[in-house]
Amino acid sequence: SLTVNNQLPTGLYNGMIHPLIPYSIRGVIWYQGENNVGRAKQYSSLFSTMINSWRNNWGKVFSFYFTQIAPFRYSGVDNSESAELRFAQNQTLSLPQTGQAVTLDIGKVESIHPPNKKDVGERLALWALAKDYEKESVAFSGPVCKSARLKGDQVILHFDIGAETLVAGKSGLKEFEMIFADGTIMEAQASINRGKVVLKNTSKDTPIAVRYAWKNGSEAALFNSAGLPASTFYIDIHNKK
Repeated sequence: SLTVNNQLPTGLYNGMIHPLIPYSIRGVIWYQGENNVGRAKQYSSLFSTMINSWRNNWGKVFSFYFTQIAPFRYSGVDNSESAELRFAQNQTLSLPQTGQAVTLDIGKVESIHPPNKKDVGERLALWALAKDYEKESVAFSGPVCKSARLKGDQVILHFDIGAETLVAGKSGLKEFEMIFADGTIMEAQASINRGKVVLKNTSKDTPIAVRYAWKNGSEAALFNSAGLPASTFYIDIHNKK
């Protein structure tokens, strides 16, 4: 006999989403992804496909705001499978009318479901207030890295700051790593200078990419002045012209 539960493909959708299609909705908030850790490449297409499918069913590009999964030990705090999933979630922001609540500062590595949901709800609400209720003064996003440029022995990270200034976490700027063509990964010394993050390259080799908060147990080290943290990210480095 067929057991219908939340692990059966189509079970949740047909049981809980499809019956709602006749009703008008303003938007969606979403918190899920822990079960997809280890399948980040699949999730990067699965999640966006689901969002587009729901919008097609309603015939409307409604707002879709989601929560990036929080730090947790998974296979070990220094491994990276959950960071890869966070990065896949981050890429979903390429879809129109999407927003992301980052939780790198409010997770618990010993709890896959951290208890602090109040801050999560408030961060999702900021997106709705700014984008759907047109509260122009509301800061809604943490810093988003837009480009990485090589300048001598430095890599300059440019951000859409999301507020007035960049702010280092209580333990300083950590979690930034440079990646080299031979696969070597080196933690980078970071500083904030005029609204940019500057990484010092102490290697004789030239880095090709930068990543941030790329561990299962990563904690936020970069915020904006509205108190919102930057997401896990990976970005290729371009030579400065």
